[in-house]
Amino acid sequence: MTSLSPGPDDGTTTQPAWEPDVLPGFERRTLPLSPDEDEPEVVATLVRRVRPEPDRAGDAGSRRSRHVGADNPQVARLWEELSELGRRLGLRGGGRAHPDGSPEPSGDGAPRAEVPDAGVDVLYVHGWLDYFFQVHLADFWESLGVRFHALDLRRYGRSIREGQTPGYIRSLATYDEDIEAALDVMGHGRADEPERKLVLMGHSTGGLTVSLWTARNQERVAGLVLNSPWLEFQPRETVRKLMEPGIRVQSALVPRSQLVNLDRGLYARSISARFDGEWDYDVAWRPDAGWAPTPAWLAAIFRGQDQVARGLGIEVPVLVLLSARSSMPTRWSEDMRSTDSVLDVIGIARRVPDVGSLVTLVRIDGALHDVTLSAAPVREQVWRQTRRWFDGYVLAGR
Repeated sequence: MTSLSPGPDDGTTTQPAWEPDVLPGFERRTLPLSPDEDEPEVVATLVRRVRPEPDRAGDAGSRRSRHVGADNPQVARLWEELSELGRRLGLRGGGRAHPDGSPEPSGDGAPRAEVPDAGVDVLYVHGWLDYFFQVHLADFWESLGVRFHALDLRRYGRSIREGQTPGYIRSLATYDEDIEAALDVMGHGRADEPERKLVLMGHSTGGLTVSLWTARNQERVAGLVLNSPWLEFQPRETVRKLMEPGIRVQSALVPRSQLVNLDRGLYARSISARFDGEWDYDVAWRPDAGWAPTPAWLAAIFRGQDQVARGLGIEVPVLVLLSARSSMPTRWSEDMRSTDSVLDVIGIARRVPDVGSLVTLVRIDGALHDVTLSAAPVREQVWRQTRRWFDGYVLAGR
């Protein structure tokens, strides 16, 4: 999973490099992490859209086609104006120009209209039993002129290695290393002085994780987007506090033992194109019936949710996207195609004020647990509300 790059002296230093990803048009970079317990090769994986190599001066073999009039400022300006008009009208074609003038394709193979660079980078973090496969989410952010990256955390998706316990973790703070490794590559490391703004986006457990990280690193973040964040346990705080002592004991004595898996695959049925949904993904990385959770993982979730209940004190702008309704995941019903069948959205909504002082809560009728996987008309609401928040808080805050 790594490529050999020249070292400073002998040319033998092994360093991570970008490699083709399983998603067409994307590339990934494996991020080695410190040894974690007794499981082998702990890594995270950063994913982004492929970026073409810049042309070399005088290299005729690397020249790409250029837009007509690219060397004429007046014609080039007209081309940009027409491309922007096409984007606003939702037209395909025109193409987003790289510095060399070549059009950049979108996730569905159609060229994207030219968009000015917004000077913002987004890092997306998935939830439990998940990994990054939402190409349309990258398309949305890039349509705003944002550089999009996604992170598969240790023991998830692209980062799972043979012999590892999927999703296993003892503390959500352990993911700080994963996030910092990704930000180092993106130019937002602790030692960097980035000119670009940083927005974090997290879904479900990933929403809880990035909220906790942001609370400790607010000076580095321009905004936070939470897609159905797991801010509170489904049976609410009272049940969480009753369960917590027993889970804590199990976590100390048998951290990797398996708890009862209540996932019956109903949410998978609502999103998978193999059933009643419209999305394709790798079931080896996102199995229909899920993984059995461990006491260590659930204890880490409980501690994180307790921190939220005590107040995170986040002062940067936060957008929370939630379905308007939940449905009980006991047996299949058509409601599961238009509700959150994983979390209790009322309990989550009640926790939202504990996140920070400038939080926008948007409840979306017809949304699924991952609101970006909802039906197309619902997704349009998601994009519209997210763009309005982004324009008003992130871009306007320059």
